[in-house]
Amino acid sequence: MLTSLNEMLTGMLGPLGPLAAVGFLGLLLVAATLPTMLKKRADPYAKLRGASVAVTTPGNGKQAKKTLRQGKGSDKLDKFANFLEPKTEEEMSTSRLKMTRAGYRGRDAVRKFHAIQFMLGIGFLICGVIYAIVASASGEVSTTTLLLAVLIPGGIGYYLPKYWIERRITARQGEIQNGFPDALDMLLVCVEAGQSLDQGIIRVHKELKNGYPALSEEFEIVSQEVKAGKEKATVLRAFSERSGVPDVASFVTVMIQSQTFGTSIAEALRVYAAEMRDKRVMRAEELANKLPTKMTLGTMMFTVPPLLMILVGPSVYDMLQLFKNFQP
Repeated sequence: MLTSLNEMLTGMLGPLGPLAAVGFLGLLLVAATLPTMLKKRADPYAKLRGASVAVTTPGNGKQAKKTLRQGKGSDKLDKFANFLEPKTEEEMSTSRLKMTRAGYRGRDAVRKFHAIQFMLGIGFLICGVIYAIVASASGEVSTTTLLLAVLIPGGIGYYLPKYWIERRITARQGEIQNGFPDALDMLLVCVEAGQSLDQGIIRVHKELKNGYPALSEEFEIVSQEVKAGKEKATVLRAFSERSGVPDVASFVTVMIQSQTFGTSIAEALRVYAAEMRDKRVMRAEELANKLPTKMTLGTMMFTVPPLLMILVGPSVYDMLQLFKNFQP
């Protein structure tokens, strides 16, 4: 059936008939879907955000309007909120947590991520269509090749932001994991010097700003939330959830238990800091032990063949020369 349909489209519209039919079908689907996606319910806070009060300016007696709420700063994307944001609260929370772990803490980070993902997907898809048109004009190309040339760039453009976010999360978690033992040592020194845990966190944040900026930023958020009046246990749990590092989660558990049972924070920090240093050494040794295994394939591919050529090559050449000489 597909073969007959392809032949019919080719006979009616020429060599680019199947591609034009697929493009037209895609436009119809987009046109049918967009009105539903862009339909936005009225925001009950819209009137409150747009409300204004009259303020009399001293001196001239004129009244100027002053808004009760600051603008959100993303008016261009507000109309596409239902299209660019997850529909359920669970998916929205998961997306926000992922963006936070990648270092993007803006209120509109999820919306901007999906907007970039959509634009890159459409842009790469258009590039694939242009390439397919040029390839069809220069020579005869099969329909399967044309479809792959159009769909593969679109898929790459769609998944490229996801790949970038995953790389960012991995890099930030690695930085936090590597710098956490040093942060605990500094925090232990601050606590033993007579400072409170909150003051020590502020000091550690300032000291780590150049070496480990991601960890410094997390400590800064912790200090600001404590200053704002949040409970310390809630702030530490949020720190563990934002980082996504098991070492930080264990540290948070130790600090909460120490605060709950009234034990010495300095003693708990001393024991846990020593454990974190040992774990960092063990991770370095693990990476060092993996190195010979990873180098085996490269050694066999790039070292053994040249070595065999150098050692065995002259002998093979001499044997061939002798064989030629002994021939009648």
